[in-house]
Amino acid sequence: MIRILIALLLLLNSAGLRAGCNDAPGAGVDWSGCSKERLVLTRASLQQGKFDRAILTGMNFSSADLTGASFLAAELNRASFRGAVLEGARFDKTAAVRSNFSGARFGAASLEKAEFLRCNLSDAMLKGANLSKGDFGRSVFDRADLTGAVLRHSNLARARFAGTKLAGADLSGAFTLGTRVVGTDLSATKGLKQEQLEIACGDASTRLPAGLKKPASWPCAD
Repeated sequence: MIRILIALLLLLNSAGLRAGCNDAPGAGVDWSGCSKERLVLTRASLQQGKFDRAILTGMNFSSADLTGASFLAAELNRASFRGAVLEGARFDKTAAVRSNFSGARFGAASLEKAEFLRCNLSDAMLKGANLSKGDFGRSVFDRADLTGAVLRHSNLARARFAGTKLAGADLSGAFTLGTRVVGTDLSATKGLKQEQLEIACGDASTRLPAGLKKPASWPCAD
């Protein structure tokens, strides 16, 4: 009898956890742990929404308001957040592959230990955002605003930073193998070391912090 009661309680609890997956999108929606595909949520009001551990494939959140939303450990494959408002959002340990965040506003957002691979973050506003220990391999940050952002120990291998604002950005310990900084102003960054420049790819127009010099290997071969 005890085993039957325990089984019933577990079943009811599981059903309760899944119930939110059928909720209509809106402010405060809780789709934690849910799986969604190819929903069009452009310009939707999803402030404080919870998408923790959700699997969101081909979703369109373009221009949606996701202020304060939580995507902890979610999977965002080929999703679009183009022009979305992501102020204060949480993307810690989130995995995103080939997703579009161009023009998104990430002010004060947290992307700690996130894996944004081959993602488009061009023109994104990441001022003051925390990207520490994240993996941003082959992602594009062209013209993005990373003023005061934290990229400590993040993987920036073969990522691109053309015209990116990096004043006050902390690059301490960042892995910069093949990172494209052609014409980029790095002069006011923090924590940048000569050894990071030696494996990165810049050119004569790249501006460096005082005390660092352009490597003889620049510009890199395409």
